[in-house]
Amino acid sequence: MAKKTPDGQEPLKKGETPLSRQFNQIKAKYPGAILLFRVGDFYETFGEDAVKASKILGITLTRRNNGNADDHLAGFPHHSLDTYLPKLVRAGQRVAICDQLENPAEAKGIVKRGVTELVTPGVSFNDQVLDNKRNNYVASISYQEKDAQFGVAFLDISTGEFMCSQGPLAYVQKLIQSFMPSEILFPKKYRSIYQEHFGDQYHSFSMEEWIFSYEFTYPLLTEHFKTKNLKGFGIETMPLGIIAAGVILHYLAETEHKQVGHIATIQRIEEDKFVWLDRFTIRNLELVYSVQEGGVPLIDLMDQTMTPMGARLLRKWMVLPLKELAAIQERQAGVAGLLELDETMDVLISLLKPIGDLERLISKVAAGRINPRELVQLKRALQQVPAIKELLATHPAPILQKWADQLNPCLHLVQKIESALRDDAPMLVHQGGIIKTGYLPELDELHQLSTNGKDYLAAMQKREIERTGITSLKVAYNKVFGYYLEVTNAHKDRVPPEWIRKQTLVNAERYITEELKGYEEKILSAEDKISTIEFGIFQELVRESLEYLELIQLNALGIATLDVLTSFAQVAKRNQYVQPTLHTGDSIQIEAGRHPVIEQQLPLGEVYVPNDVYLDNETQQIIMITGPNMAGKSALLRQTALIVLMAQMGSFVPATSASIGLVDKVFTRVGASDNLSKGESTFMVEMTETAAILNNLSNNSLVLLDEIGRGTSTYDGVSMAWAIAEHLHNHSKCRAKTLFATHYHELNELTEDFPRIKNFHVSVKEVGNKIIFLRKLVPGGSEHSFGIHVAQMAGMPTSLVLRAHEILQNLEKDHVLEDNVEKLKDMPKNNYQLNLFGAEIPEGLKKIEEQLGSLDVNTLSPIEALLKLNELKRLL
Repeated sequence: MAKKTPDGQEPLKKGETPLSRQFNQIKAKYPGAILLFRVGDFYETFGEDAVKASKILGITLTRRNNGNADDHLAGFPHHSLDTYLPKLVRAGQRVAICDQLENPAEAKGIVKRGVTELVTPGVSFNDQVLDNKRNNYVASISYQEKDAQFGVAFLDISTGEFMCSQGPLAYVQKLIQSFMPSEILFPKKYRSIYQEHFGDQYHSFSMEEWIFSYEFTYPLLTEHFKTKNLKGFGIETMPLGIIAAGVILHYLAETEHKQVGHIATIQRIEEDKFVWLDRFTIRNLELVYSVQEGGVPLIDLMDQTMTPMGARLLRKWMVLPLKELAAIQERQAGVAGLLELDETMDVLISLLKPIGDLERLISKVAAGRINPRELVQLKRALQQVPAIKELLATHPAPILQKWADQLNPCLHLVQKIESALRDDAPMLVHQGGIIKTGYLPELDELHQLSTNGKDYLAAMQKREIERTGITSLKVAYNKVFGYYLEVTNAHKDRVPPEWIRKQTLVNAERYITEELKGYEEKILSAEDKISTIEFGIFQELVRESLEYLELIQLNALGIATLDVLTSFAQVAKRNQYVQPTLHTGDSIQIEAGRHPVIEQQLPLGEVYVPNDVYLDNETQQIIMITGPNMAGKSALLRQTALIVLMAQMGSFVPATSASIGLVDKVFTRVGASDNLSKGESTFMVEMTETAAILNNLSNNSLVLLDEIGRGTSTYDGVSMAWAIAEHLHNHSKCRAKTLFATHYHELNELTEDFPRIKNFHVSVKEVGNKIIFLRKLVPGGSEHSFGIHVAQMAGMPTSLVLRAHEILQNLEKDHVLEDNVEKLKDMPKNNYQLNLFGAEIPEGLKKIEEQLGSLDVNTLSPIEALLKLNELKRLL
């Protein structure tokens, strides 16, 4: 058995060095991460890590000179960490930062090293990694196979925001789509289920199954929050949500994030509180990101916030519109109040601008990651609070008064930081120049000694030049020798005998003297003491700031709320929006509604054509909209949904008036495309999304269907679209308000037999062989598609267009197209449910009912059953 070394290590293997052994031991603890290994002034990567890092960072990949062809090496200077780390994390890499834990000059043997932080896409405080207008969530998904239920939790460690929920797959998919986490944690056991339902669009990390247990995770949460149970957070009855949340806390410990006191609470995401927007709707309406390259999402238009936490709160409001009337009206009142008092709004905007990211600053305090410059910014942010409180104290809008009243100026903390820290404090604590002159007499004396000492050295240099006649004499400093006198070879014969030679260079000699060493000790001692004292004062300021954690977090929320309301008011004023009337009825009435994004993108001089929309559950539940491509059908559908959602966010809306009965779910089926990665055709995607709508309808749902059935043959498409419209009209439990845009003019026949379906079309004007899009919604169905005209406008070859026109004329002459309409008129209608509302049962159906009632199916032979079926068919 091999003898161990004095430090308890096994003997080095062949080709192994103490450094490579240390690296391998640390790397083994973080197998899935790139290990940045601090060696002197560089962070080095080795082996596979080096190959990955060189590709992502564009740095040179080399090999160590030890005969091992696979022993790659790539590195960068330690001061460039903030440049290179974000690139690795944005590429989806987990990065373990391994630092030197002792001074190399004082180390006995190899320098001690250890991982001080594991940075992942979802867990980071680094400003270069984070987007200040977006939360950076790490999410966790738990799964219960027995009833196919999921738990989900979200944490933004940079702000301390922590949330969880649980429910069926569709609900969790919707939350993931809403919050767009930077990283998702899931159990290894269910990798295939995760891949199937969440795909590979998110950075993810699989963890051992035992971590996803209630017995392990529940105590993690109660220990963190220092509570006996989780009832006070409203999540006690959500076991899968608790598991998901506990997994995140475990992950923080695993990634060396131990100081997490700013995660002070956990919120329940209440499904009943917010409008249901499934993942397709969030995508199709382009609320927070655009599907099309170069497109503009709604948030780009709505975000006029002055602070990063305001921008993040606005994003949350957009994907979680409210269903509670009082809460919506409270937000509306705040917007209206700001618009009534223009001067107040302008002053408030000027007060919000200097605040910066108060929310993330106080989180850095809690995590012990704040620097002097950021602490000064924290002070400046808090200095704005008294003026905001005074401005809004007597404002007529209750919501503005409420949040202003809850703001705390934290005066003692502000005064403490103001008296101690210099306004131009540097980022690094050990750079010096942090504390103001006059704060501590002892520190002022040391500063004086340090400054005078350097002046003395300059005087000494001048005196010695005059005494020796060595005109090129220099007094300099380096880390090896400290202060020294440097003399060029041309003058070394003039050097006094009492000078002590310390180093010989090619062209010069370096000397020290007793006097020089004495002053050096005084100066260096003073600088060391200055650094120690300043660091101590700074740490004390950080500790005092931590005592204000909850107050400052509440300040951040209040300022963010005021910021979003101010943003809504600015957008409303600039774009001439109106305050909508919200109620608990079932009607939606929009007069002269406009698409908020499209109207801002029109060419100069072109005016957006507004449209009226009316929907209710009794007279006009479904609007069937026909008209050619490019006429504006899709824009009309989207603008209706956006106006409703903007209203339920608390915003004003682009219309001359709007009266909106609260909607609890919004569904959209627009703009299908193939999902080739899953082998799904356009029609399959269409049907999947439509099925998700039809299976989740409610009486207060708003449904937008655009060109259903176009992904298959005409007959199949018309049949499916017809059946879907019938289903929506005849649904036994709910009457979802629906806008149905279609190319199938045959569907205009539905209004003959289904009283709550009304035909409208987007009008066009024919001038010769051309058409002009009027973009106005008018009653009645359209008889023409104008597809050939649109093709001509798109630049199709003239010969092709003429041939298409010729074919169309022949089809129309032979009445091929009209035949479909006639067949549909004769088709049996699935509107028997109308008898529930007073219609009489037709005579033929009564006879069929009588015959069916007298049948004994158990005694019928197959031949008798077929004959009876044929007889019933004739009766029908």
